[in-house]
Amino acid sequence: MMALDEYKETAERHGFLEAQRKDLIESIENTQETIKEIDQISRTKFEEAFARINENFGVVFSRLFQGGQAFLRLTDQENTAESGLEIVASPPGKKLQNVLLLSGGEKSLTALALLVGIFQFQPSPFCALDEVDAALDETNVGRLADLLHSLSKETQFLLVTHSKRMMQAADMIYGVTMQEPGVSKVISVHLAKDKQRATA
Repeated sequence: MMALDEYKETAERHGFLEAQRKDLIESIENTQETIKEIDQISRTKFEEAFARINENFGVVFSRLFQGGQAFLRLTDQENTAESGLEIVASPPGKKLQNVLLLSGGEKSLTALALLVGIFQFQPSPFCALDEVDAALDETNVGRLADLLHSLSKETQFLLVTHSKRMMQAADMIYGVTMQEPGVSKVISVHLAKDKQRATA
């Protein structure tokens, strides 16, 4: 009788553990299936974003350089999750080359084109840029100012700059001055009204 009770208890325990094992295997399979699904969705979304950003980058690059071409290239097309990214650019009159081979000003303008290309893919209502025009000459500062002005209908830009050309393109300027030694004062100038008056 005692052996029969032990057998029943052991059989119940075995049945319980078998059910637990089956549930665990199903959970593992479901988790693996979910991971595959998430990987596929992530890969698809990445490819869509990459294509759009690459297209935006090329358009903005051509606008800032007034010609030429640029694009992003994955270093490992087969494994996008682990792949690196290469920036290839060709300003007008130059051959296609890695961005590292460009001059300082060309690198800055290319980086700005990429930044704006990404920004156009996921725009926000506000954007802060800190001395992004420092390495640019006056002509390129003007092109950048025109580009930012065209984007300012959707986004408010806050720029830290020392460029007079960029300041001329602004609607509002804030500055720090020292009218007396050791006493700093913040001043602001609203230029939008002055521009409207000048065009009226």
